[in-house]
Amino acid sequence: MAATVIIAADKLRAAVRHICLAGGSNEREAALVAENLVLANLSGHDSHGVGMLPQYILAVVEKRLKVNASVRVLSDAGAILNLDGNMGYGQVIGHEAMELGILRAKDLGACIVSLRNSHHIGRIGHWGEQCAAAGLVSTHYVNVVGRPPLVAPYGGADARFATNPYCCAIPAAEPGGEPIVLDMATSKIAMGKVRVAMNKGEQVAPGTLIDAKGAATTDPKTMFNPPIGAILAFGEHKGYGLAVIAELLAGAMTGGVTMHEGSWASGTITNNMFSVIIDPAKLGGAETWRREVAAFTDFVKASPKAPGSDGVLVAGEPERRMRAKRAAEGIPVDATTWGEIVAAGESVNVSAAETNSVAGAA
Repeated sequence: MAATVIIAADKLRAAVRHICLAGGSNEREAALVAENLVLANLSGHDSHGVGMLPQYILAVVEKRLKVNASVRVLSDAGAILNLDGNMGYGQVIGHEAMELGILRAKDLGACIVSLRNSHHIGRIGHWGEQCAAAGLVSTHYVNVVGRPPLVAPYGGADARFATNPYCCAIPAAEPGGEPIVLDMATSKIAMGKVRVAMNKGEQVAPGTLIDAKGAATTDPKTMFNPPIGAILAFGEHKGYGLAVIAELLAGAMTGGVTMHEGSWASGTITNNMFSVIIDPAKLGGAETWRREVAAFTDFVKASPKAPGSDGVLVAGEPERRMRAKRAAEGIPVDATTWGEIVAAGESVNVSAAETNSVAGAA
């Protein structure tokens, strides 16, 4: 097989859907998982794309991920919804949680959504985009438990928490416009990007990882071959501080679990998410909101290009550019990752030939 296979988005969605169906998912679940993962690849975030499927299918086979599970409302206090994900596919659980929060925010003006006990909910920007498409502002804090810690605290030499992402999404100023979506890990890079680098046989950037002795390294294998090292937080104490806030809001305030000794005993990815969804029209007014978002965005983007730069972009624009490029040219999947996906299919009785045929990669 070539070092990289190029697969059209619709074919890749079909392959993921086919494998999920074979793993026991119903049509709706398989479609949501496939759409979510492939959109991450289209957006340039291969770390949260189809390369996650092997981990998901292994968890399904080992019954650590429950197929066809839905979100459960634990308590409803009007503007506060307390939800449980029942360890279902996060692509389904996140979608359902945001649907509930969007409806409530449109009715009441705001909604806090407390979600615990979901399997991996993927690219958090997906949920921000779902809220923004409904005309709502949202912020999301996520923590990760169920597996050993990955990220070192500022000043520390070993891992004490996970990549704990933060997202804030601002809807478009005008109908048909594009939202601003800030979506980031609080670590220098997401763990999935370390996996992608390892599968491609590449090094990571200096200042990203430390080994098990606390020494700087660029070898991604340090996060996979014991003794395990750690990823560093972005922005030194600033990223570390935001990671702590995400851990406590998502892990503790939702009624979930924070990272501490024993919290990774389950051996599977568990996400908790604390979201605040707001209707901006209920505050300063829709007209003011649209005018000021457009005016500020235009002002910032009018800054002259810095030497060697392509000019000023706002959060969400790089992903949209990449989506257009990959929609036209296809999605690159490195041979190691594709081999893992094919093997995941085989574990649920989908032959390699069948997966390759559905994906057009034969």
